[in-house]
Amino acid sequence: MDHTDVILVDADDRAVGTMAKLAAHESGQLHRAISVYLFNQAGELLIQRRAPGKYHCGGQWANTCCSHPVPGERVATAASRRLREEMGLSVPLRALFSMIYRVPVSDGLEEHEYLHVFVGQCDQDPVPDPAEADAWQFISLATLQHDMQAQPQRYAPWLHEVLPALLRHMDR
Repeated sequence: MDHTDVILVDADDRAVGTMAKLAAHESGQLHRAISVYLFNQAGELLIQRRAPGKYHCGGQWANTCCSHPVPGERVATAASRRLREEMGLSVPLRALFSMIYRVPVSDGLEEHEYLHVFVGQCDQDPVPDPAEADAWQFISLATLQHDMQAQPQRYAPWLHEVLPALLRHMDR
C-alpha cells in the first residue's frame, strides 16, 4: 500500500503541513520518514533490493524497510506497519535515533527527510511484497560496508548517509 501524502516538518520535527509524496521529493521539502534496520542473531543486517518499478532507486539495495508515516500516525506505528506491508514481518522495534539528511536520488528527485531510525532482531525469512522488493539478504556489516565502497551505485543514496550514523549509535 502506497500512501500519497507525507508530513512536512521543520528542523525540530514539528509538523508544518502535508504534501503529496512525489511533490515533496520533486521540490526537496523536509518531511518525516521512518527507516527500519533488522539484524539476525549473527549480527547480520537484513537488506532489500528495491523493486524495479519503484518511483525512485528501483533495483538498488537498501535497508530492511523505509517509508513515511501518514498524517496523524505515530512514527513507531508507521515503522511497524510498513515492515509488515513491505517485508511481511512483525517484530518488536526500538527507536534508536533521528537525523536529518538530504541527498539526490534518481530521476531528478531528492530525499530531504527528518528520519526516525528503528532497529529490531529477526531470524525469520521475510516475505516481501514484490511491488516493494524483489530480493533480500542477510549481510554482515563488514561485507556491506566493503561492497558499498567498491560499488556505491548498487545501494540507495540514503544508505550511504544513514548507515554510518546507525553504526555510531549502535556503538553507544
